[in-house]
Amino acid sequence: MASHIVGYPRMGPKRELKFALESFWDGKSSAQDLQKVAADLRESIWKQMTGAGIKYIPSNTFSYYDQMLDTTAMLGAVPPRYGWNGGEIGFDVYFSMARGNASVPAMEMTKWFDTNYHFIVPELGPEVNFSYASHKAVTEYKEAKALGVDTVPVLIGPVSYLLLSKPAKGVEKTFSLLSLLGKILPIYKEVISELKEAGASWIQFDEPTLVMDLESHKLESFTEAYSELESTLSGLNVLIETYFADIPAEQYKTLTSLKGVTAFGFDLVRGTKTLDLIKGKFPEGKHLFAGVVDGRNIWANDLAASLCTLEALEGVVGKDKLVVSTSCSLLHTAVDLVNETKLDKEIKSWLAFAAQKVVEVNALAKALAGEKDEEFFSANAAALASRKSSPRVTNEAVQKAAAALKGSDHRRATNVSARLDAQQKKLNLPILPTTTIGSFPQTMELRKVRREYKAKKVSEDDYIKAIKEEISKVVKLQEEFDIDVLVHGEPERNDMVEYFGEQLSGFAFSANGWVQSYGSRCVKPPIIYGDVSRPKSMTVFWSALAQSMTSRPMKGMLTGPVTILNWSFVRNDQPRFETCYQIALAIKDEVEDLEKNGITVIQIDEAALREGLPLRKSEQAFYLDWAVHSFRITNCGVQDTTQIHTHMCYSNFNDIIHSIINMDADVITIENSRSDEKLLSVFREGVKYGAGIGPGVYDIHSPRIPSAEEIADRINKMLAVLETNILWVNPDCGLKTRKYSEVKPALKNMVDAAKLLRTQLASAK
Repeated sequence: MASHIVGYPRMGPKRELKFALESFWDGKSSAQDLQKVAADLRESIWKQMTGAGIKYIPSNTFSYYDQMLDTTAMLGAVPPRYGWNGGEIGFDVYFSMARGNASVPAMEMTKWFDTNYHFIVPELGPEVNFSYASHKAVTEYKEAKALGVDTVPVLIGPVSYLLLSKPAKGVEKTFSLLSLLGKILPIYKEVISELKEAGASWIQFDEPTLVMDLESHKLESFTEAYSELESTLSGLNVLIETYFADIPAEQYKTLTSLKGVTAFGFDLVRGTKTLDLIKGKFPEGKHLFAGVVDGRNIWANDLAASLCTLEALEGVVGKDKLVVSTSCSLLHTAVDLVNETKLDKEIKSWLAFAAQKVVEVNALAKALAGEKDEEFFSANAAALASRKSSPRVTNEAVQKAAAALKGSDHRRATNVSARLDAQQKKLNLPILPTTTIGSFPQTMELRKVRREYKAKKVSEDDYIKAIKEEISKVVKLQEEFDIDVLVHGEPERNDMVEYFGEQLSGFAFSANGWVQSYGSRCVKPPIIYGDVSRPKSMTVFWSALAQSMTSRPMKGMLTGPVTILNWSFVRNDQPRFETCYQIALAIKDEVEDLEKNGITVIQIDEAALREGLPLRKSEQAFYLDWAVHSFRITNCGVQDTTQIHTHMCYSNFNDIIHSIINMDADVITIENSRSDEKLLSVFREGVKYGAGIGPGVYDIHSPRIPSAEEIADRINKMLAVLETNILWVNPDCGLKTRKYSEVKPALKNMVDAAKLLRTQLASAK
């Protein structure tokens, strides 16, 4: 009976690691305190898997920050700016790389494939002196062994590590990262030898880059790497784990012919096409780790369907060579359903968080071995049947409306330059108009009022009064600074997705369904379980109230359908685009209600548009098509004089700029100041853009306050590639996480910079 878990969440069922980390960073607790919390979490995870009957239990998937950073530490690849002088890497150097310190900035962070998890990007070059500098993998293996648990140590594979790195500052952009393979393999050999000595019988290498489109020289590196490791690995069972997509035929061929490898792991949830490759040809005598339990969602597994798949695979690879596994690490799902005491009973029966998925994996393995737990399987079948037939899932009217969308392109009636003219006549804005992205600082008092209102400790009247005062303060402040297009500051909102999800039907919310985003930061994605509709208006009351306080235009503030989709756990019983179209129709109703209530500028944020981009080129056009279409649906019904804004946060835009233009917004504001102005290079290369655009002029993720001269200098750089009449001046992102003591001088400097340039431009004319 063979079962395996690829990896497990580290934060703890109640975010214990998050609080321990933040307490340590704030100097309120010692390194020993932090290590104790971590050790207790690891022990409880190992014991839980042992108790559930899992045979192959992972170790070294725990991390204080990120598994790629752990690998960087293991290889001693510390950038020189952190002043590390050799020896075992401790918390000081480790957390400086992750978060920066008083004197040097952090390493770059980017998204882990197409998940919402972020990893710390290694900075490499020809000068790096690699050395074995963190013994974490071996220490954790021994720690589990001392507790009586024999684990499978997990390492990020050497080729994926290099392919996910970037050339350090000052290294040629064209530098081949794979040329460092010969320098890092000796360290991998040391780690492997120590693990063997400690008694390990299995080792797992995660090589997820195998599911990407890879040129042949990159593919050859896998063959090279594992041939080089072969003699060191002899006597060990070696598993190479891939996940997040199906594996291309060429990659499959390379992978399954690697020397010295015993077992191959595949994601059979997102990689259904891989099944055909396995059935076509699987190397004799090798193990197949079949990832049939979804590590990226919160739905209960269809056990009967999974068992069917597994039985078919058994016929191909043989009974004793098939291992039941998760599709990827359970890091990307919530921790334990046990802590959801308030969740609706029926909906709860449809779900499985990480702890429940461990049980599902084992139940499937037992069933394969002829020890099927009939009661468990029939309870699962009953839950699936109730989900299929539940009237809460299906809403005929919504289904009809979404089906009717297929025939149209949903574009506004006139082109963007004509609309901008009509809007300018109505809004009468100066050149280089100033605005902010939406949120203003959320003070402790404000959060307290919201919390108490939610707990019914404050009356609705008192709550409205408090929020009204806050909006009035924010409006006065913006008028004082002479900002052109105002926002209400969003004091009534907790989170840009949750706020809308709570007011839409088809959404459910967990109390402890936290998932790690990066470091100690966790997000709690809403659960979309049914057809989505908008019972009543969501933002009109507050936006209209804010507009009544000023004669300047007040932006309506909405989150776009693609972002709501990509930041939620989405139902898996219909294609994602259908759910997205339903959300788009709900937001469309809201946009039109805002317009009816006198709001003439409406911002529809699509921060996460790029996050949903499929890993493989061949699937990207289809995604971009329906994602951009969903955005256009939300605002295709407004008048020419209503100005539609959208906002996007950091991501590489250069490759999807044509899709962004195709969204056909009137104005787009883009996070720009942290991405090294990569964005502007697109326009330098001659992409024609005729709509309004506001590349962020200062970084709100940092407490630093830029001077008016510095901001003016940035705007001048933008004017070199963009027309004066389309440029907007705004910060990078919302100001929610900043303090007023930082926001006030920064906004004042931003407006001063815009005014300075208006004067210069007028005199130049």
